[in-house]
Amino acid sequence: MSNGNSPEDERPIEDVSHDVPEDVSEEARPSVGRALQQARIAAGLTVDDISTATRVRIAIVHAIEADDFTPCGGDVYARGHIRTLAKAVGIDPAELVARFDAEHGGRPAPTPAAPLFEAERIRPERRGPNWTAAMVAAIVAVIGFVGFTFVKGGTDGGSEASVAEGAEPTAGESGSSTAKPKKPADPKPDPSDGAIAAAPQDKVTVKVSASDGRSWISAKDHNGRLLFDGLLKQGDSKTFQDSEKVNLVLGDAGAVQLYVNGKKIEDDFQPGSVERLTYTKGDPQVG
Repeated sequence: MSNGNSPEDERPIEDVSHDVPEDVSEEARPSVGRALQQARIAAGLTVDDISTATRVRIAIVHAIEADDFTPCGGDVYARGHIRTLAKAVGIDPAELVARFDAEHGGRPAPTPAAPLFEAERIRPERRGPNWTAAMVAAIVAVIGFVGFTFVKGGTDGGSEASVAEGAEPTAGESGSSTAKPKKPADPKPDPSDGAIAAAPQDKVTVKVSASDGRSWISAKDHNGRLLFDGLLKQGDSKTFQDSEKVNLVLGDAGAVQLYVNGKKIEDDFQPGSVERLTYTKGDPQVG
């Protein structure tokens, strides 16, 4: 279980900026962990919600928010966790990663590529006669010569026969000698938004619209495979479809509007409430 199941129980520590000199503006900014914690609380999410959405363990989320990156297992993993958590709470991950690098000795220099190019440059070139290319060229020449001879002979000897025998072709002969072109198969129509709007009966279709504000959402199919995990800004929408059911987690359920299997869901979700919902095929029903 988590010690932070309620965003209200994780209020930020009282501001002590009056103890910091006014000229130290850089140090007055919140730390990496504190910035992630404040953004999570502002989004109305608990540590459990973030852990479920990002698959980062609860203990590691607590440690990072306390600026303890030891449980991450190294700076590389710490950077990855910071990016993942920042995206989940809707803040810029690049700024937090840069601040982490500045506080932990900077980002490691990339491996120089010079030895790789040097190895390619000094590799001994062993070139001999390209017998394969020569054989291909010879075969092509022979085929070309035979084809030219055949076409020329057929033109000289066959043109007169065609004039003598085919000067007055009958309707039957004309029809039998002319190959009928095959009708091309109709291309399979591509799926479109109209198909989703039609809400097929053999699938469950869920549309989430952030109509009244932004909200973090997570969607999974019946196998538990993650379909989407992120923040919907006001006015954005996402549509999910599965053969059996769609599982949803809404970070701010009061800010979204749901349409399930082509029908609008009338709900009384409160602003800031976190809702876990499951919808199946047929008439909209919560599982």
